[in-house]
Amino acid sequence: MRHRHALLAGLLALGLATATPASSQAPLAPGDPRPNLSRGQLDRFQRGKVVFQRVFTPETGLGPLFNNTSCAVCHDQPAIGGSGFEDDDIETHASVFDQTAGTCDQLEAAGGPVFRHNATTGNPPGLPPSARLGMGHRTTPALFGMGRIDEVPDAAILANEGQLGGRAHRLADGRIGRFGRKATDATLAEFTQGAFATEMGIDVPSELVANDLALTVDFVRFLGLPTRLNRPGGALFHLVGCDQCHTPSLSGGPPLYTDLLLHDLGPNFQDMCRGHAKPTEFRTAPLIGLRFLQRFLHDGRAATVGQAVRLHGGQASPVIRRFEDLKPDEQALLIHFVKGL
Repeated sequence: MRHRHALLAGLLALGLATATPASSQAPLAPGDPRPNLSRGQLDRFQRGKVVFQRVFTPETGLGPLFNNTSCAVCHDQPAIGGSGFEDDDIETHASVFDQTAGTCDQLEAAGGPVFRHNATTGNPPGLPPSARLGMGHRTTPALFGMGRIDEVPDAAILANEGQLGGRAHRLADGRIGRFGRKATDATLAEFTQGAFATEMGIDVPSELVANDLALTVDFVRFLGLPTRLNRPGGALFHLVGCDQCHTPSLSGGPPLYTDLLLHDLGPNFQDMCRGHAKPTEFRTAPLIGLRFLQRFLHDGRAATVGQAVRLHGGQASPVIRRFEDLKPDEQALLIHFVKGL
């Protein structure tokens, strides 16, 4: 313990506990486009934002089951393309995991795995009794940096497999999942098209022309990474081992703070399975624009970063033990760093 504190003191004295130096480019606010876009790319960003904000009605394809009427209704905090924490932004998911066979029933025949809250006529189907133990809630994630995630080479994801037990979510067709809380989608285009279908009941191309889908994908693709605050505490983030999963950069790319791998996070996280991801397995959440969030974790149960950290278990347990071994002021410094991301 004395050696660890001596090491930390040395890092602080050398100034190595600060965040990565700020970029020389102008700071990006939430919702800003990436820097250095071409005129054509910026045009697609702006046109895609219009589709992203389009409000659908039953006459224009909404439903028959849906969670909300527009992408932007949920993705609006603190700017269009951000997160959402209002009651009508929370999704209900459910599935049934067979412990013996290790298989996941996503309850598609019963309307799952996402059980929509609204219907254009009548009431949406309720959860089947078999799903009660496999139910979970999901807050609306921010979409900042999604385009950068789409650009990460598969090899960069696979290179970190085994670190703290992490594994790539190999989909049924052999591709590597990277989007969604359980890494269930391999590409940004599929993730976006799936959101139209699941969240609003909008089918492509019968209810949304393919070009409008492509514009929406490019709006999300070209959303910039909000500029991080240059705060001390980065050395503690490394010393504790947070960066073993929340890897600052993959393959020399921008700071996404994720390995895009599934990790078993223990019983505090258990809710539902998806694809080959078990109930306690979750993709490492990118720490992008964290300071703009109002609630934390996949279901928003944590009111503070500190609560979110302490709820981690399973493969993250060694990291949490090292965090708890820190002095209170060191814990506060680490959390201060994370809240600046």
